Amino acid sequence: MPLTDPERKALRQRCSLIVSGFREPTPAEAFRELAAWCEANAVAHDHYGDGKLVTDFEAKIAVLLGKPAAIVMPSGVMAQLIAVRIRTEMKGLARFGLHPTSHLLGHESEAYAALMHCHAVPVGERLSPMRAKDLESVKEALACVLVELPIRESGGRLPSWDELDALKATANARGIPLHMDGARLWECAAYYGRSYAEIADGFASIYVSLYKGIGSFAGAVLVGDADFIATARLWRRRMGGTLHHLSPLVAPAAMRFDERIALMPALYERTLAFAARLQALDGLRVNPAVPQTNMLHVAFDAPVDALLDARDRVAERTGAWLLNHAWVADVPGWSIAEIYVGDTLLDVDDTQLMPLFDQLLTDARSSPGLRSRGRRRRPRGSDR
Repeated sequence: MPLTDPERKALRQRCSLIVSGFREPTPAEAFRELAAWCEANAVAHDHYGDGKLVTDFEAKIAVLLGKPAAIVMPSGVMAQLIAVRIRTEMKGLARFGLHPTSHLLGHESEAYAALMHCHAVPVGERLSPMRAKDLESVKEALACVLVELPIRESGGRLPSWDELDALKATANARGIPLHMDGARLWECAAYYGRSYAEIADGFASIYVSLYKGIGSFAGAVLVGDADFIATARLWRRRMGGTLHHLSPLVAPAAMRFDERIALMPALYERTLAFAARLQALDGLRVNPAVPQTNMLHVAFDAPVDALLDARDRVAERTGAWLLNHAWVADVPGWSIAEIYVGDTLLDVDDTQLMPLFDQLLTDARSSPGLRSRGRRRRPRGSDR
């Protein structure tokens, strides 16, 4: 019998190797580490965002991205809705562009329409990064365009540097401000070999996550010019985001930020080696074939339920949790899982990992439940 969701959660917690992501401390461990850091750095709470910890961190992110100002937000959903609201209000045009797989379309229950009364125009192809020709093909006037770097739904794909420059130039020629959905911007610099400020140049505003890649409990930062951020502060209060203390979100990010950013090049190199070895396994495909960030999608020649049941059996035998969720691929009978290469893989050799993935495929293909017992899709819960 397949394990229940609580049983699977308990099994994952017992595993000594979690392939995807960073090492995750228990709440007690995380709070002890944070308390020690706050004591060592004489951290004091902010008061509704006004305090040295928060304002210094906002200034640090603004400088890193080459922009004049920044504001901490409790979530990326709020940050990007505010960015859309400001741009559409400035233009007097309730229409904006975004990638067909944008988080705003797939994971937020059409909040841009329900809350902001805006119309979203898909720009580009579902599995490719947005390019200049995609924007050129849109004849409607747009108040702004949201550009996701990288595209999560296609395994972390990025446009080439020349393609990104061309997109910026096209938007500038049409007078369309670009907003970056940079939930995973921290993972992009290693591929481009450029600074974050160079990548952000040409974008009128940027959202970055404080927990994706960085490891805070939650939170985001919105970056832009001084007037944009001043207006964003007004909208944060209107939307209930100016919490009594923002320090519980900022302190874990400030504690880990420099270390995590410095680790990104090594994680990218590790991803390239890992993906190359995975590609050699029969019945498995990696997307992109050569990763562009330290994340990738892995397609398995097995139905979702058979794959997840096999993952559980491998975990019980070996103590290795090879993948988290899986969803149905466009090709019938295949499944897709996302793997984010964090620090857990830096100390694990591929000669140890490949036999485990080979076992996973063998078990999935021989599963008595080979026929998928239902079409599961990647969980739709908002993670911004």
